[in-house]
Amino acid sequence: MSNLHIDPVAGRIGAQVGGVRLGGDLPADVVAEIRLALLAHKVLFFRGQDHLDEERQVAFARLLGDLTTAHPTVPAHDDNAHILDLDYRKGHKVDRWHTDVTFVDRPPLASVLRAITVPPAGGDTLWANTVTAYEYLPAELRDLLDRLRAVHTNQYDYARIATSEDPARAREYAEVFAATVYETEHPVVRVHPETGERAILLGDFAKRLTGLSAQTSASVIKLIQEQVTQVENTVRWRWAPGDVAIWDNRATQHRVVHDFGDQPRRLHRVTIAGDVPVDVDGRPSTVLTGDAAAYSPVAA
Repeated sequence: MSNLHIDPVAGRIGAQVGGVRLGGDLPADVVAEIRLALLAHKVLFFRGQDHLDEERQVAFARLLGDLTTAHPTVPAHDDNAHILDLDYRKGHKVDRWHTDVTFVDRPPLASVLRAITVPPAGGDTLWANTVTAYEYLPAELRDLLDRLRAVHTNQYDYARIATSEDPARAREYAEVFAATVYETEHPVVRVHPETGERAILLGDFAKRLTGLSAQTSASVIKLIQEQVTQVENTVRWRWAPGDVAIWDNRATQHRVVHDFGDQPRRLHRVTIAGDVPVDVDGRPSTVLTGDAAAYSPVAA
């Protein structure tokens, strides 16, 4: 019997997990408990994991599944092919709601994020539960979404650059991020491969809905995103150095709260490979542009 204790943080999403020292040597039954808790709560928080370094973080993540490379286009951190260095001072400012890497046909299963340097105040991360967002929609809207598909891409919205705090740095990062263009058509509602739940698959990489005009697409996406990010569907985490968060990327969106000015904020992310989403009729996502095989294997 493990010593894990799991305490919900918010009503619909998030739990803090205690009684565990994360690493690659965790017993299989503890890993299984963590995975079950992740399916139930969508995002898990672990305080005081200061013993972790890059190697131990990667070793722990491997217990959850096969790993992706750091990112399809953004270079990995130093010599570790699996670590994405999320350092605000290098241009990593992701302050819009998104599900990670949905522009490829095999978005990640989950990510393991470790706080290294965080501001004394500000820089929190928000997560939203895309399963409860779907469940609390009116039945008529759920029926509509079940039939819709959306095109996701990493092509950067360069209109953002002109209004950014540092246009030159933003442009440099955008050029790296979109160095190879990916486009994938995903169902707007995917069936979770482990729980069978229906989850909304949109976020900031979703640019248009298939078969609808640009204006109608934008209006429908805005409507649904407002449902996803209702405060009742969210949880907010105040980081401390040594904290670790794990989220189910198949059932969540997230964003950073950019209220910390130019203070240092740095976290390391390791990502677990995911499957190809399928809709309620079993139809998989479709690649339009780009081959993600070098980034991620397809999870069984």
